[in-house]
Amino acid sequence: MSKENKEIPHYIGHRQRLREKFLINLGEDFKDYELIELILFNLIPRRDVKPIAKSLIKKFGNFSNIINASIEELISIDGIKETSAIGLKLFKVSNIRFLKQSIENKENLLINSFDSLIDYCRETIANEISEITKVLFLDSKNKLIKDEIQNKGTVNHTAIYSREVVKRALDLGASAIILVHNHPSGDVTPSKNDVDITKKIFEACKAFDIILHDHIIISKSNYYSFKAMGDI
Repeated sequence: MSKENKEIPHYIGHRQRLREKFLINLGEDFKDYELIELILFNLIPRRDVKPIAKSLIKKFGNFSNIINASIEELISIDGIKETSAIGLKLFKVSNIRFLKQSIENKENLLINSFDSLIDYCRETIANEISEITKVLFLDSKNKLIKDEIQNKGTVNHTAIYSREVVKRALDLGASAIILVHNHPSGDVTPSKNDVDITKKIFEACKAFDIILHDHIIISKSNYYSFKAMGDI
């Protein structure tokens, strides 16, 4: 059989149809597995990727869980090699970069970009299986100077020390800070420890004319703002 007469793989037509469907409204009505398929087209060019996409959905549940999965978890799926896993993780990294840049250099961050701030914090730490405390350091116009992970804890506790927070704020020349930490359980209700440490950091910052604007507890689907609830 000549090269010209070789049967065209059935998935080639499917790929073209899916691309055309995407162009109609840029994938707004795509199911999660279709979006994963489209991504895999470029990562795995010579294979029917629909079964792989459906295996990923079956294993992880949805698009968000897939890109939040570890490299090791992704390559446990038949058909996903390290290169493909890195390609999928790239979407996680790209989204974090996009969200961070959406809040950088914005004056009055808590007023003008609060929703973007919540999205950024959720994307960076809400999917972690242990509690992580992040501190956002702001200048006198409440623009973001730097954000840093202050500590990593257990599934239901993380330690944060007011002295270390204040020292780092002074090192960076920050005029204000925002505390953020996640609750892996999904329940964003503050614990007694959350309330106590917020009070300690508030008082420690006050002594150096540093403003604690807020303490935000974040989960995959919800958040708690100490400021909004009148606790600061």
